Amino acid sequence: MIKRPLATAALILAATAAFAHQGVQNPAVKARTHSMMGLDKDLKLMISMAKGDIPMDATAAQSAARRIQAGTPDIAPLFEAPETDPKSEALPSIWDEYDTFTALARDLDQAAAKAAPTIQDRPSLAQAITNIGGACRACHKRYRE
Repeated sequence: MIKRPLATAALILAATAAFAHQGVQNPAVKARTHSMMGLDKDLKLMISMAKGDIPMDATAAQSAARRIQAGTPDIAPLFEAPETDPKSEALPSIWDEYDTFTALARDLDQAAAKAAPTIQDRPSLAQAITNIGGACRACHKRYRE
């Protein structure tokens, strides 16, 4: 059975992905969007496995967590310049609280790094998603519309 945080993460990702960032014109914002969509793609893969929508593959899930970790060092530099776009969901408080923002990006890095080697089956994958998703949510709640 899927835990409530996992189901919530799946609903949030599904609802926002279809409409997110359509029509972005600013190249810097497009680069951020592209990077974040890559992280989202790997998290969605993990969620699909945990829900049983696709077969459980611990190696593939571990790889997805490692790709999330590999992408986290790009987050802070992509947001360093206060670039905006009418279609961007990034709140201006990112640049007012840039140190806190970068700390939250590091939290995601640590969550993904800790999660990858623990994934063996659906229950451990669900826990990994909860931890990674919690790090994502902490930043999105504070810095995303």
